[in-house]
Amino acid sequence: MTSYVIEADGGSRGNPGPAGYGAVVRDDSGQVLAEAAEAIGVATNNVAEYRGLIAGLRAVLELAGDGAAVAVRMDSKLVIEQMAGRWKVKHEGLRPLAAEAGSLVRRLRVTEWTWVPREQNKHADRLANEAMDAAAQGLTWKAGGAAAAPEAPSDTGPSGPGVPRGTGPGGTGPGGTGPGGRQAGPAGPSMGAAGGLRGGRQTDLLDAGAIAELSAPTASVAAAQQRTATGTGPRTGTGWAPPTRVATSLLLLRHGETELSLERRFSGRGEAELTANGLAQAAAAAERLSREPYRLDVIVTSPLKRARQTAEAVAARTGLEVEVEEYLRETDFGAWEGHTFTEVQRRWPAELTAWLADPDVAPPGGGESFAQVALRVDAAGERLVERYAGKTVLAVSHVTPIKLLLRNALMAPLQSLYRMHLDLACLSLIEYYADGPAVVKSFNDTSHLR
Repeated sequence: MTSYVIEADGGSRGNPGPAGYGAVVRDDSGQVLAEAAEAIGVATNNVAEYRGLIAGLRAVLELAGDGAAVAVRMDSKLVIEQMAGRWKVKHEGLRPLAAEAGSLVRRLRVTEWTWVPREQNKHADRLANEAMDAAAQGLTWKAGGAAAAPEAPSDTGPSGPGVPRGTGPGGTGPGGTGPGGRQAGPAGPSMGAAGGLRGGRQTDLLDAGAIAELSAPTASVAAAQQRTATGTGPRTGTGWAPPTRVATSLLLLRHGETELSLERRFSGRGEAELTANGLAQAAAAAERLSREPYRLDVIVTSPLKRARQTAEAVAARTGLEVEVEEYLRETDFGAWEGHTFTEVQRRWPAELTAWLADPDVAPPGGGESFAQVALRVDAAGERLVERYAGKTVLAVSHVTPIKLLLRNALMAPLQSLYRMHLDLACLSLIEYYADGPAVVKSFNDTSHLR
């Protein structure tokens, strides 16, 4: 019996902003059977991601009917966890979409809900971006990446079935980049009004597989791949967007004092709260950030309580809402959580020595290595810079993620983490330019605490 795989994605240029979704249906051999994509007007990333899932489910029903076995793979942790029943649907705006998806799921036999890294969901991401690019030009997405004038019939309804593979111009091959298709490129009308920023995500030319040079000066795809893998090599900002002098400013605020930080204990994934002094530190940072020259557009925070309390203090002064970014959480210190450095040195001397010498070594008890943390933190930084291009973003986080973001901007090796010190409630600033390198403008600034 044939089983099916749904790959779905969605994005928003502004969150909320112009949004779109993409969905791919494959058989158990990996063959693409159907594609669906649509621009859905102004919406959030999460709404677009749910719409992508719904389109994928409808496409399977169209292909195979009720009772078909299907695995769902998305790079949206929120949608996957909510549909799997592990997270509650708390946002009112998502409940109707979750209910609609649930009614379709009950007609199928879903064998797995799997979160996958963004790199493994490129096909659906590309379709979502094609739909948004077409809408930016007043056109409607068609299969194979072609666009039609709006008066032509759409290949998909509001959440309609997928389009059988290869029915539109250019629908040849897995990438949909045959004659008449739109291949991602560094310039030209296919970049759309967002200047290459697609669905809150930056255009990935590596999908095309045929671009040797980027539009940014001197950077190559090989260098970009090396930089992604190692965090080193030449950097040219995001590299894909048109030249601009408007920076995307990422302000990095470490949370205020907790009992664990006061006692100099390892504080990773635990939910330590701010002390009275920590709340005062957060208030001081909030007062500073609420006046000139700071004009915050967005506040994002680690999900851990000490960071959320700090972010909420700033939000109360600025009137902004707080968005949670899971990947900004602190390192998981495993068995060392809650212990002082001296206690760890006595109980785990060999493990501590190895950990201090090599960022690939993780603490015992299921902890994370700095190299593992770097992967998720770098991904979070890229998402923020791409989603909020040209804006000022405050990211409230912890020692390790902030150091890693600074390390990335400086093109420094992972070992540089051992050479940095960050005080509680300190501010650092990185500015990102689309046609130039990231620039660290300030580091460990605590003038607001004096």
